[in-house]
Amino acid sequence: FYLTPPQVNSILKANEYSFKVPEFDGKNVSSVLGFDSNQLPANAPIEDRRSAATCLQTRGMLLGVFDGHAGCACAQAVSERLFYYIAVSLLPHETLLEIENAVESGRALLPILQWHKHPNDYFSKEASKLYFNSLRTYWQELIDLNSGETTDVKEALINAFKRLDNDISLEAQVGDPNSFLNYLVLRVAFSGATACVAHVDGVDLHVANTGDSRAMLGVQEEDGSWSAVNLSYDHNAQNEHEVERVKMEHPKSEGKSLVKQDRLLGLLMPFRAFGDVKFKWSIELQKRVVESGPDQLNDNEYTKFIPPNYHTPPYLTAEPEVIHHKLRPQDKFLVLATDGLWETMHRQDVARIVGEYLTGVHHQQPIAVGGYKVTLGQMHGLLTERRARISSVFEDQNAATHLIRHAVGNNEFGTVDHERLSKMLSLPEELARMYRDDITIIVVQFNSHVVGACQNEE
Repeated sequence: FYLTPPQVNSILKANEYSFKVPEFDGKNVSSVLGFDSNQLPANAPIEDRRSAATCLQTRGMLLGVFDGHAGCACAQAVSERLFYYIAVSLLPHETLLEIENAVESGRALLPILQWHKHPNDYFSKEASKLYFNSLRTYWQELIDLNSGETTDVKEALINAFKRLDNDISLEAQVGDPNSFLNYLVLRVAFSGATACVAHVDGVDLHVANTGDSRAMLGVQEEDGSWSAVNLSYDHNAQNEHEVERVKMEHPKSEGKSLVKQDRLLGLLMPFRAFGDVKFKWSIELQKRVVESGPDQLNDNEYTKFIPPNYHTPPYLTAEPEVIHHKLRPQDKFLVLATDGLWETMHRQDVARIVGEYLTGVHHQQPIAVGGYKVTLGQMHGLLTERRARISSVFEDQNAATHLIRHAVGNNEFGTVDHERLSKMLSLPEELARMYRDDITIIVVQFNSHVVGACQNEE
């Protein structure tokens, strides 16, 4: 089934979103120029989510990608709730008191976040009251705990992640008299999601990561070439420190059963995630919740199933690893993406493709044909294609779309092959998942002038 270039474009552009940070009085005070984001589903419905928002009561911008598994319920909940928890964790005591007093007296609340959303990024209206009440309990506790010290961003991120995960677990245990809501909170808790979130404030960039989505910085070297700097580590079996951490938290007798076939308890790829209460609750609690839960849950084989060698839960945590980076003028952009991108592309290629796209300059590298026998005709074809690519202005208006085009359509020479792209995008739903995962990307562009000026002030 062959797709024409316009058909390919309409599929690739369906979920794209761009936001430009407004300039104030001709003077841009944000270190972020703007961001591009996009998603390409492989699962139906897609299990990835994305979020972006400006913090209104504190400085800074939040951006995140969320990769769901065992359904999209947990990724959905985390994508709409986590930023509120982070924002509240960062608020000064006086502002928390103001907000609480407004709720007490029924006055309008100070808005905490300005969301930057694509029309497809929906919020579950049914659960908003429940979610609000859990968040309010959290800020009430923060008010009571007031130490008078200003909050450290790293600490705020860690507390927000852990607290939201805790609330997801509690809401599922308490249940809800409304059967629809009851089923919703249980679906959220029994499915899971990884999260990779960036908070940018001036030259301070913090990345909080739980699971195997990734953050990568694109750096422009003095000679104009591009390099990649990792700002997160995958929490999976390929990370030796992570395997060690899991082993340290359980008795030696479980050493052989903790990680099997590169999965936690032989089942789960990420070693950190939200939800997934099957890897966190005791067997008694799991049975009690499933038996007293709605029938749909009781009929679901997945929820009844207890992982093998399940002796000393919890085996899983949502606690993020936080990396802090001071931005420099050569740091041009940040890529946040779910593992669907990193499974298909090396970070060095990602840095180069986005860097060349943003600057509109191709760094002419010798054509690499890596060990292939290439005829003169083929070589001529490659060079002609390269010339055409340079002369045509990039067809994508969005850096994330441009990256997805490469991730799905690249051939062995590192150029986009339209035929391959067409084939990959026309796969039926049940086949698509065998060839690739959902891909979600946010590309954040930094303002080098502002970064340089902030650096000088410091």
